[in-house]
Amino acid sequence: MTIFEQIQEYLDSQPEPKQSDLRALHQLILDVSPACKLWFSDGKNNDGKIVANPSIGYGSYTIKYADGTTRDFYRIGLSANKSGISVYVLGLEDKTYLAKNYGQTLGKASLTGYCIKFKAISDIDTAVLQGAVRYGLNAQSENG
Repeated sequence: MTIFEQIQEYLDSQPEPKQSDLRALHQLILDVSPACKLWFSDGKNNDGKIVANPSIGYGSYTIKYADGTTRDFYRIGLSANKSGISVYVLGLEDKTYLAKNYGQTLGKASLTGYCIKFKAISDIDTAVLQGAVRYGLNAQSENG
């Protein structure tokens, strides 16, 4: 199954209205970077055990570990969770950047160093989220 097919299957599996929200957010991210690398993670580790929610990934950066090994990973993640939706902005050096720059104008969302979490797309200003996604896709990482 292709990554595109995995993404479509994941979106199809979500209940409404979350499915429509995820589809709109997927398109919003693609509008920011139409040619970005797409990823899909089923949330399972190498042993097949579920360790995270499935997620769609966009863009890429290289994580450099202390032992000198590297791994490519997505820059932006989109995932459904029990209470709503999470958008991950990964690889940022400044873990306060999202909250400082988008927290006051994003709407009804909680922000951590790398996660923007909200119940529904109607709770947030999508133009502000699009700005955060654009920043994340273009940010340089301390790891690569």
